[in-house]
Amino acid sequence: MSGHSKWNNIKNRKGAQDKMKSKVFSQLSRLIRAAAKQGNSGDPKSNSALRLILDKARLANMPKDKVQKAIDVAMGKGNASQIQEIVYEGFGPAGVGLMIVALTDNVNRSSAEIRFVLNKYNGSLGSPGSVRYMFNRNQDGEFTATMKFPISEEDQAKLEELVENLIDLEDVEDVFYAA
Repeated sequence: MSGHSKWNNIKNRKGAQDKMKSKVFSQLSRLIRAAAKQGNSGDPKSNSALRLILDKARLANMPKDKVQKAIDVAMGKGNASQIQEIVYEGFGPAGVGLMIVALTDNVNRSSAEIRFVLNKYNGSLGSPGSVRYMFNRNQDGEFTATMKFPISEEDQAKLEELVENLIDLEDVEDVFYAA
């Protein structure tokens, strides 16, 4: 019986475990870079957001060298490109306005990914200012919607379901949804 050796089973199991670890480590690395850049400090004693993310990284057994590399990249010490925040405006199914906040090191790749996902779920990427008038950004950087046109509860439930399908971006490798 070919393909049923003990080594093959170990190899396949280890490959699956390594793939899951890699995904978790890359997501934590993005969060570390964002927290260090937002707090303008790579020191967890003075940056509470970074301290929280580092605790999560320790729980996931992320190696210290990967953590330090992510902090160095955020502070501009690494030779990797800088992470920047970009806000995209778009329309979801049934014309629902969307404000998409992206942290990226490659603007062209991110805009193409977002455009692809929006088109996949019958949405479109809007031009600057096309949706922004419907939202207010608070001091924490979060967007809150202001109701311009009231709708019924039944329509609200349908729209929420359509938007939930749109938000399911886990299959896109470069996208991490932080709720």
